[in-house]
Amino acid sequence: MQAIGSILVVMNPSQSEELALKRAKLIAGVTQSRLHLLVCDKRGEHGQYLERVSQELTEDGYEVTSQQAWHESFYETIIKVQQAEGCGLVIKQHFPENPFKRALLTPDDWKLLRYCPSPVLIAKTKRPWTEGTVLVAVDVGNSSSEHKALHANLISSAYEVASIAKATMHIFSAHPSPMLSASDPTFQLRETIEARYREQCVNFVKEFELEDEQMHIKEGPADILIPEMAKQLDAVVTVIGTVARTGISGALIGNTAEVVLDAVETDVLILKPQSVVQHLEKQLEK
Repeated sequence: MQAIGSILVVMNPSQSEELALKRAKLIAGVTQSRLHLLVCDKRGEHGQYLERVSQELTEDGYEVTSQQAWHESFYETIIKVQQAEGCGLVIKQHFPENPFKRALLTPDDWKLLRYCPSPVLIAKTKRPWTEGTVLVAVDVGNSSSEHKALHANLISSAYEVASIAKATMHIFSAHPSPMLSASDPTFQLRETIEARYREQCVNFVKEFELEDEQMHIKEGPADILIPEMAKQLDAVVTVIGTVARTGISGALIGNTAEVVLDAVETDVLILKPQSVVQHLEKQLEK
């Protein structure tokens, strides 16, 4: 977070309170990042609005640039500008979509999570971050090198968010329920599954120099338990990773990050493994 040179802030001129800008100012105030304000608009009618907001931010000591743009779709516009400006973080306010529309079309926020190479912060609530709780969702049971690197990134980013907001940090991991059909006997008994995951949690706490009380583990589906834990801890930010699954697999199974985004009553910071970031950037270069 500290290394972010610029932050892309997706602006909405029709909103009286810009939650995305509020979060961007908090982060930039610590990181000294440039704020690049973007209005996604085909007609380009918001020049005065951007000029006014930019001037106010400049007077407050922020480095600011701005633009209006449109490329094919809302999420594609954001990603193209993010790439062109080299922004290390995208911040966007969440707006609930019509249920009928959601049933027919993939929400813009989901598309942004899937295709944007940079971390994305979705601002959902007006609650202040200061002295709140930052919840980090990890999968301690996945020991692949890619997931280990993602876990390190998640913890590091959550530490920085907590530092910026003077908040406390908690870690949560869900473990699967017993499966009698599992080929591995350790996944057939509740006691052995829980014991295995608790041992991995102990190692996780040691590896990242956490306190025992910061680590939480429960049995069940992550997309249900993460929102429950966020509510229990009264979290203000939920930090989660995504592998950005798309296509039929993503449509049928559903990405945990997308389900969590809709379910939690917190802001959500989404990060991707480096291999996924590189793949997405290569796709954008074509």
